[in-house]
Amino acid sequence: MFGFLVSVYNIVFYQPLLNGLVFLIDVMPMHDIGLAVILLTIIVKFIIFPFQHRSIITQRKMRELAPELKRVKEKYKKDSQMQAKKTMEIYREHGINPLSGFLILLIQLPLFIALYKIFMGGVNFDSSIIYPFISVPQNINIHFLGFFDMTQRSYFWAALAGISQFFQMKLSIPVPEKTSESQKTFKDDLARSMGVQARYIMPAFVFFIALKFSSAMALYWTTMNIFAIVHESVVKKKAEKITRTTQKNGETTGNNKITD
Repeated sequence: MFGFLVSVYNIVFYQPLLNGLVFLIDVMPMHDIGLAVILLTIIVKFIIFPFQHRSIITQRKMRELAPELKRVKEKYKKDSQMQAKKTMEIYREHGINPLSGFLILLIQLPLFIALYKIFMGGVNFDSSIIYPFISVPQNINIHFLGFFDMTQRSYFWAALAGISQFFQMKLSIPVPEKTSESQKTFKDDLARSMGVQARYIMPAFVFFIALKFSSAMALYWTTMNIFAIVHESVVKKKAEKITRTTQKNGETTGNNKITD
Protein backbone atom coordinates (compact mmCIF):
# COMPACT_ATOMS: atom_id res chain seq x y z
CA MET A 1 0.00 0.00 0.00
CA PHE A 2 2.79 2.41 0.95
CA GLY A 3 4.64 1.64 -2.30
CA PHE A 4 1.46 2.37 -4.27
CA LEU A 5 1.03 5.75 -2.54
CA VAL A 6 4.66 6.65 -3.24
CA SER A 7 4.18 5.76 -6.91
CA VAL A 8 1.04 7.90 -7.13
CA TYR A 9 2.84 10.78 -5.39
CA ASN A 10 5.75 10.59 -7.82
CA ILE A 11 3.46 10.48 -10.86
CA VAL A 12 1.12 13.26 -9.70
CA PHE A 13 3.54 15.68 -8.01
CA TYR A 14 7.24 14.91 -8.26
CA GLN A 15 7.66 13.97 -11.92
CA PRO A 16 5.49 16.81 -13.36
CA LEU A 17 7.31 19.41 -11.25
CA LEU A 18 10.74 18.00 -12.10
CA ASN A 19 9.94 17.93 -15.81
CA GLY A 20 8.48 21.41 -15.55
CA LEU A 21 11.71 22.69 -13.99
CA VAL A 22 13.86 21.00 -16.65
CA PHE A 23 11.69 22.46 -19.42
CA LEU A 24 11.89 25.97 -17.92
CA ILE A 25 15.68 25.73 -17.52
CA ASP A 26 15.91 24.77 -21.19
CA VAL A 27 13.89 27.80 -22.36
CA MET A 28 15.34 30.36 -19.92
CA PRO A 29 18.02 32.79 -21.14
CA MET A 30 21.45 31.19 -20.58
CA HIS A 31 19.62 28.19 -19.03
CA ASP A 32 19.51 30.09 -15.71
CA ILE A 33 18.23 27.72 -13.00
CA GLY A 34 17.35 30.66 -10.71
CA LEU A 35 14.97 32.18 -13.27
CA ALA A 36 13.48 28.72 -13.84
CA VAL A 37 12.84 28.29 -10.09
CA ILE A 38 11.10 31.68 -9.90
CA LEU A 39 8.89 30.94 -12.90
CA LEU A 40 8.08 27.43 -11.66
CA THR A 41 7.06 28.86 -8.28
CA ILE A 42 4.78 31.42 -9.92
CA ILE A 43 3.17 28.73 -12.10
CA VAL A 44 2.55 26.53 -9.04
CA LYS A 45 1.06 29.50 -7.15
CA PHE A 46 -1.30 30.24 -10.04
CA ILE A 47 -2.40 26.59 -10.13
CA ILE A 48 -3.40 26.68 -6.46
CA PHE A 49 -4.52 30.33 -6.63
CA PRO A 50 -8.30 29.60 -6.45
CA PHE A 51 -7.83 27.63 -3.20
CA GLN A 52 -5.41 30.20 -1.78
CA HIS A 53 -7.72 33.08 -2.67
CA ARG A 54 -10.69 31.40 -1.02
CA SER A 55 -8.60 30.82 2.11
CA ILE A 56 -7.52 34.48 2.30
CA ILE A 57 -11.09 35.72 1.79
CA THR A 58 -12.27 33.37 4.53
CA GLN A 59 -9.61 34.65 6.95
CA ARG A 60 -10.56 38.27 6.33
CA LYS A 61 -14.27 37.51 6.70
CA MET A 62 -13.62 35.74 10.00
CA ARG A 63 -11.66 38.75 11.29
CA GLU A 64 -14.53 40.98 10.17
CA LEU A 65 -17.02 38.78 12.04
CA ALA A 66 -14.89 38.52 15.21
CA PRO A 67 -17.10 40.89 17.27
CA GLU A 68 -20.26 39.00 16.28
CA LEU A 69 -18.67 35.63 17.08
CA LYS A 70 -17.49 36.98 20.42
CA ARG A 71 -21.04 38.05 21.31
CA VAL A 72 -22.29 34.54 20.50
CA LYS A 73 -19.64 33.01 22.77
CA GLU A 74 -20.57 35.34 25.62
CA LYS A 75 -24.31 34.80 25.16
CA TYR A 76 -24.06 30.99 25.07
CA LYS A 77 -20.96 30.48 27.20
CA LYS A 78 -22.85 27.94 29.34
CA ASP A 79 -24.27 26.06 26.37
CA SER A 80 -21.45 24.84 24.12
CA GLN A 81 -23.84 23.00 21.79
CA MET A 82 -25.90 26.12 21.09
CA GLN A 83 -22.72 28.18 20.79
CA ALA A 84 -21.42 25.84 18.07
CA LYS A 85 -24.80 25.86 16.30
CA LYS A 86 -25.03 29.67 16.22
CA THR A 87 -21.39 29.96 15.11
CA MET A 88 -21.99 27.61 12.19
CA GLU A 89 -25.12 29.58 11.26
CA ILE A 90 -23.02 32.74 11.03
CA TYR A 91 -20.44 30.91 8.92
CA ARG A 92 -23.15 29.65 6.53
CA GLU A 93 -24.79 33.09 6.32
CA HIS A 94 -21.51 34.66 5.20
CA GLY A 95 -20.36 31.74 3.01
CA ILE A 96 -17.43 30.81 5.22
CA ASN A 97 -15.74 27.42 5.25
CA PRO A 98 -13.57 27.31 8.41
CA LEU A 99 -11.64 24.34 6.97
CA SER A 100 -10.40 26.24 3.90
CA GLY A 101 -7.09 27.06 5.60
CA PHE A 102 -6.52 23.38 6.34
CA LEU A 103 -7.41 22.50 2.73
CA ILE A 104 -4.80 24.84 1.25
CA LEU A 105 -2.22 23.37 3.63
CA LEU A 106 -3.04 19.85 2.40
CA ILE A 107 -2.59 21.03 -1.19
CA GLN A 108 0.67 22.90 -0.60
CA LEU A 109 2.38 20.27 1.53
CA PRO A 110 2.91 17.60 -1.18
CA LEU A 111 4.00 20.33 -3.62
CA PHE A 112 6.52 21.62 -1.11
CA ILE A 113 7.89 18.11 -0.44
CA ALA A 114 8.19 17.46 -4.18
CA LEU A 115 10.05 20.75 -4.75
CA TYR A 116 12.30 20.01 -1.79
CA LYS A 117 13.12 16.61 -3.29
CA ILE A 118 13.84 18.23 -6.66
CA PHE A 119 16.16 20.90 -5.26
CA MET A 120 17.95 18.40 -3.03
CA GLY A 121 18.76 16.35 -6.14
CA GLY A 122 20.81 19.17 -7.64
CA VAL A 123 21.15 19.49 -11.42
CA ASN A 124 21.92 15.83 -12.13
CA PHE A 125 18.42 15.00 -13.31
CA ASP A 126 17.43 11.35 -13.54
CA SER A 127 16.88 10.76 -17.27
CA SER A 128 14.61 7.78 -16.55
CA ILE A 129 11.83 10.06 -15.25
CA ILE A 130 12.25 12.84 -17.79
CA TYR A 131 9.41 12.85 -20.32
CA PRO A 132 10.47 11.96 -23.90
CA PHE A 133 9.36 15.35 -25.23
CA ILE A 134 11.41 17.30 -22.64
CA SER A 135 14.87 18.40 -23.72
CA VAL A 136 17.52 18.43 -20.98
CA PRO A 137 19.96 21.32 -21.54
CA GLN A 138 23.61 20.29 -21.82
CA ASN A 139 24.93 23.27 -19.85
CA ILE A 140 22.83 24.40 -16.91
CA ASN A 141 23.74 27.77 -15.46
CA ILE A 142 23.62 27.25 -11.68
CA HIS A 143 24.58 30.89 -10.98
CA PHE A 144 21.39 32.96 -10.73
CA LEU A 145 21.92 36.22 -12.68
CA GLY A 146 25.58 35.25 -12.85
CA PHE A 147 26.19 35.76 -9.11
CA PHE A 148 24.40 33.31 -6.82
CA ASP A 149 25.16 29.59 -6.85
CA MET A 150 21.73 27.99 -6.46
CA THR A 151 23.21 24.62 -5.48
CA GLN A 152 24.93 26.02 -2.36
CA ARG A 153 23.64 27.36 0.94
CA SER A 154 23.48 31.14 1.29
CA TYR A 155 22.97 33.45 4.27
CA PHE A 156 21.68 36.09 1.87
CA TRP A 157 18.86 33.98 0.43
CA ALA A 158 18.05 32.43 3.80
CA ALA A 159 17.70 35.96 5.22
CA LEU A 160 15.45 37.01 2.32
CA ALA A 161 13.27 33.95 2.93
CA GLY A 162 12.96 34.82 6.63
CA ILE A 163 12.29 38.54 6.04
CA SER A 164 9.67 37.88 3.37
CA GLN A 165 8.04 35.34 5.70
CA PHE A 166 7.82 38.02 8.42
CA PHE A 167 5.97 40.47 6.18
CA GLN A 168 3.73 37.74 4.79
CA MET A 169 2.69 36.72 8.31
CA LYS A 170 2.24 40.35 9.33
CA LEU A 171 -0.42 40.66 6.65
CA SER A 172 -2.08 37.26 7.02
CA ILE A 173 -2.05 37.00 10.85
CA PRO A 174 -2.44 40.49 12.34
CA VAL A 175 -2.02 40.74 16.11
CA PRO A 176 -5.44 41.12 17.81
CA GLU A 177 -6.16 44.59 19.14
CA LYS A 178 -5.73 45.19 22.86
CA THR A 179 -8.91 45.02 24.88
CA SER A 180 -9.77 46.99 27.98
CA GLU A 181 -8.92 45.51 31.37
CA SER A 182 -12.61 44.87 32.11
CA GLN A 183 -13.11 42.85 28.91
CA LYS A 184 -9.75 41.12 28.88
CA THR A 185 -9.82 37.32 29.08
CA PHE A 186 -7.15 34.65 29.27
CA LYS A 187 -8.11 33.49 25.76
CA ASP A 188 -7.66 37.03 24.37
CA ASP A 189 -4.26 37.35 26.03
CA LEU A 190 -3.22 33.93 24.72
CA ALA A 191 -4.33 34.75 21.15
CA ARG A 192 -2.46 38.04 21.19
CA SER A 193 0.66 36.43 22.65
CA MET A 194 0.63 33.64 20.06
CA GLY A 195 0.13 36.17 17.25
CA VAL A 196 3.14 38.21 18.38
CA GLN A 197 5.32 35.12 18.80
CA ALA A 198 4.29 33.68 15.41
CA ARG A 199 5.48 36.86 13.69
CA TYR A 200 9.02 36.30 14.93
CA ILE A 201 9.34 32.57 15.56
CA MET A 202 8.14 31.44 12.12
CA PRO A 203 10.47 33.77 10.13
CA ALA A 204 13.40 32.66 12.31
CA PHE A 205 12.43 29.03 11.74
CA VAL A 206 12.27 29.62 7.96
CA PHE A 207 15.70 31.32 8.04
CA PHE A 208 17.40 28.39 9.77
CA ILE A 209 15.62 25.81 7.60
CA ALA A 210 16.56 27.69 4.41
CA LEU A 211 20.14 27.85 5.64
CA LYS A 212 20.24 24.05 5.80
CA PHE A 213 19.34 23.58 2.14
CA SER A 214 20.41 24.94 -1.24
CA SER A 215 19.76 28.54 -2.29
CA ALA A 216 17.22 27.23 -4.81
CA MET A 217 14.97 26.23 -1.91
CA ALA A 218 15.33 29.67 -0.28
CA LEU A 219 14.63 31.34 -3.63
CA TYR A 220 11.48 29.24 -4.01
CA TRP A 221 10.34 30.20 -0.51
CA THR A 222 11.09 33.91 -1.08
CA THR A 223 9.20 33.95 -4.38
CA MET A 224 6.25 32.18 -2.79
CA ASN A 225 6.15 34.74 0.05
CA ILE A 226 6.37 37.73 -2.30
CA PHE A 227 3.48 36.32 -4.34
CA ALA A 228 1.45 35.86 -1.13
CA ILE A 229 2.29 39.40 0.07
CA VAL A 230 1.04 40.91 -3.19
CA HIS A 231 -2.09 38.74 -3.07
CA GLU A 232 -2.83 39.64 0.56
CA SER A 233 -2.25 43.34 -0.14
CA VAL A 234 -4.71 43.36 -3.05
CA VAL A 235 -7.40 41.63 -0.97
CA LYS A 236 -6.75 44.00 1.95
CA LYS A 237 -7.09 47.11 -0.24
CA LYS A 238 -10.29 45.73 -1.75
CA ALA A 239 -11.71 45.11 1.75
CA GLU A 240 -10.74 48.60 2.93
CA LYS A 241 -12.31 50.15 -0.18
CA ILE A 242 -15.57 48.29 0.47
CA THR A 243 -15.53 49.43 4.11
CA ARG A 244 -14.95 53.09 3.19
CA THR A 245 -17.71 52.98 0.57
CA THR A 246 -20.30 51.45 2.89
CA GLN A 247 -19.41 53.85 5.70
CA LYS A 248 -19.69 56.80 3.31
CA ASN A 249 -23.13 55.60 2.23
CA GLY A 250 -24.21 55.35 5.86
CA GLU A 251 -24.52 51.56 5.92
CA THR A 252 -23.97 49.64 9.13
CA THR A 253 -20.75 47.76 9.81
CA GLY A 254 -22.65 44.49 9.75
CA ASN A 255 -23.29 44.94 6.04
CA ASN A 256 -19.62 45.36 5.16
CA LYS A 257 -18.98 42.11 3.37
CA ILE A 258 -15.88 41.16 1.43
CA THR A 259 -16.80 39.59 -1.87
CA ASP A 260 -14.76 36.96 -3.63
